[in-house]
Amino acid sequence: MAKPLTDQEKRKQISVRGLAGVENVTDIKSNFNRHLHYTLVKDRNVATKRDYYFALANTVRDHLVGRWIRTQQHYYEKDPKRVYYLSLEFYMGRTLQNTMVNLALENACDEATYQLGLDMEELQDIEEDAGLGNGGLGRLAACFLDSMASLGLAAYGYGIRYEFGIFNQKIVDGWQVEEADDWLRYGNPWEKARPEYMRPVHYYGRVEHTPGGVKWVDTQVVLALPYDTPVPGYRNNVVNTMRLWSAKAPCDFNLKDFNVGGYIQAVLDRNLAENISRVLYPNDNFFEGKELRLKQEYFVVAATLQDIIRRFKSSKFGSTEFVRMDLSTLPDKVAIQLNDTHPALAIPELMRILMDLEELPWEKAWDIVVRTCAYTNHTVLPEALERWPIDLFQNLLPRHLDIVYEINRRHLERVAQQFPGDEGRLRRMSLIEEGDHKKINMAHLCIVGSHAVNGVARIHSEIIKDTVFKDFYEMDPEKFQNKTNGITPRRWLVMSNPGLAEVIAERIGDDYIRDLDQLKNLLEFVDDDSLIRDVAKVKQENKMKFSAYLEEHYKVKINPESMFDVQVKRIHEYKRQLLNCLHIITFYNRIKKQPNKAWTPRTIMIGGKAAPGYHTAKMIIKLITAIGDIVNHDAVVGDRLKVIFLENYKVTLAEKIIPASDLSEQISTAGTEASGTGNMKFMLNGALTIGTMDGANVEMAEEAGEENLFIFGMRVDDVKAMDQTGYDAKSYYDRIPELKQAMDQISGGFFSPGQPDLFKDIVNMLMNHDRFKVFADYEEYIKCQDKVSALYKDPKEWTKMVIRNIGSSGKFSSDRTIAQYAREIWGMEPSPCILFSSSSHCVSC
Repeated sequence: MAKPLTDQEKRKQISVRGLAGVENVTDIKSNFNRHLHYTLVKDRNVATKRDYYFALANTVRDHLVGRWIRTQQHYYEKDPKRVYYLSLEFYMGRTLQNTMVNLALENACDEATYQLGLDMEELQDIEEDAGLGNGGLGRLAACFLDSMASLGLAAYGYGIRYEFGIFNQKIVDGWQVEEADDWLRYGNPWEKARPEYMRPVHYYGRVEHTPGGVKWVDTQVVLALPYDTPVPGYRNNVVNTMRLWSAKAPCDFNLKDFNVGGYIQAVLDRNLAENISRVLYPNDNFFEGKELRLKQEYFVVAATLQDIIRRFKSSKFGSTEFVRMDLSTLPDKVAIQLNDTHPALAIPELMRILMDLEELPWEKAWDIVVRTCAYTNHTVLPEALERWPIDLFQNLLPRHLDIVYEINRRHLERVAQQFPGDEGRLRRMSLIEEGDHKKINMAHLCIVGSHAVNGVARIHSEIIKDTVFKDFYEMDPEKFQNKTNGITPRRWLVMSNPGLAEVIAERIGDDYIRDLDQLKNLLEFVDDDSLIRDVAKVKQENKMKFSAYLEEHYKVKINPESMFDVQVKRIHEYKRQLLNCLHIITFYNRIKKQPNKAWTPRTIMIGGKAAPGYHTAKMIIKLITAIGDIVNHDAVVGDRLKVIFLENYKVTLAEKIIPASDLSEQISTAGTEASGTGNMKFMLNGALTIGTMDGANVEMAEEAGEENLFIFGMRVDDVKAMDQTGYDAKSYYDRIPELKQAMDQISGGFFSPGQPDLFKDIVNMLMNHDRFKVFADYEEYIKCQDKVSALYKDPKEWTKMVIRNIGSSGKFSSDRTIAQYAREIWGMEPSPCILFSSSSHCVSC
């Protein structure tokens, strides 16, 4: 008789990947061959690797379709409140592996591809990233969609199906070069076009006041064609929808404007309409007031609101008849979340629909709009806040300008009543900024037109109440909330770091994947030698794998025993990649000065894209690569210090590097990073954080204990005080010899021997007009890095701190964030139960 399993052996049997049953594997193989044959019209003799990827993707997608249809049927039967997440960016990355994780198909697909003689990793690498976002804001939207489905919320993501996503970054001679990201070149197996739901979107024209009401006439029409992508929840049978709109010219576009001979030109001009969904603007934290961008913002809003109202009115599955005509109940059935100000036009557009088309009076329409809409603010940087010039707005959206003026008139009346005689306040709170060129302040429009306004980390929400939106907070304090950002543990742990996910499951079971708070149960094992050993082993395996990747792609030999010190995020002055550069130079100089000392070896990796028009950011990339050229070829330094710029940082590269990182650099000037989500990904994957008290770092330090992070530098109040007294960069330069040496090397051409003044703009900025006060934090940062190096020499203590961080990261699940949005803003209750089994009844409630 077999002896009973020990607890350890039982734990070893837990798999977070899903079991590979024989029937499952046989099914997948036969469906794979069916798709290769019937969908791709190929046989194994002529099929390419890309054909095999498409066959596998279609096979996995088949597992989604039944659940997708049943989920939508379920929503129509139950008629729950629905939430619409409006975002100009959805940075989804790849879909295949994420879908396998959420449907528990990973092991079965692995086994099936193995039996078919194929390599799963090779197939996954063929998939293009859906890079329809710049950075944090777009990736947050993607994590939120995953959590909304996993929590069983009736939710829809709405955005634009950009033909070209965030540019591909090439580094040529140390400079960033942009290439178009033609991600749809080979087709996208995950989307389904829905031409039956095509909607017209109007631009230009003029406004007529008629006895029958206000009419917007003589407009140009562009059609919005929806493409649906399934969004599976984690093992609960729920599949929600992300609907992205693509611009199409109507059949008669411009034809009527030409005589017979102008036919060819008229057809060619259709491109003008279709350019609306051609390309994502590659700007993060910078507002670019271009007409095409305003067209994009209105395009997504106008198409989406028509869809929302159609769905609200025809509330039976498959019904084309409108059965619910009274729009006064809209806020009971619809919640619209504006992801930053980019979809702010939803407010005047919904007003236009309710008044001009549905013939509701202003007061009633306004009440519906405010109760339906909510606004998330993502930045306090003044250059990032959207302010649209009135003349551009008037030309493109004349009816909406009328509505914005009337919203502003009524809003200012209310301000004047509450704060009589306060002219300064009226001016500050107006939606219209006066001056030589009048502008509409879109953040003000969002606040006035929403019932809830939230920041994305506690410190950020306090800053917007105290500074940027202080006047609005004093008038309507109950509107303002905080919703600290989160990340989905499915993609950012189970999928990208399966070794660590298994080690955790062996100790505490695998329920933590649905309820990340359970990670705190790991804290009981902080001193457990077997856990310390397992966590360290997983990290080392991840580092070995990533070292091999770097060697293959960057032709640089990495010491996998070195500390992997990583800063990956958009290149921006406020994120202070320059502070990191100063530490690299200082460390380099120290090694050169004392080559025989036992230094803690480091591989310092920096990655991220610079906005194409952002000169300083592009110079920062050139500086990093120039420092790397000198450091990496210095025989005295050897493998004790290597500097690598990670080219073309995107979701898929993040999934490789974050699990392999030892140290996470989160070093923005206090009070500038709204939240950050990279910091959370590193924490969950067992990297320690060196950072300022900024964004979500503050809450991470609170959860794990400040002693378990490497915190340095000025706090928000210190920065404020320095703004009062003035920041004098030169005083630091004169006082700190190592800083002076590093700056003299940059300005003297040590890192650019052929062009001594190559970095003069960076030097000038740092010395004379550095808004982000790099030198003020330099000294503390270097001391803190010394503490990091010292701890890294004690692997056991380092790993114990890692375990404390992982065990304290439960708060930073996007499931928690979304549950709070649902309860506190949308008036909805998450239902994390399994929606239905093979019958269409919920099996766990």
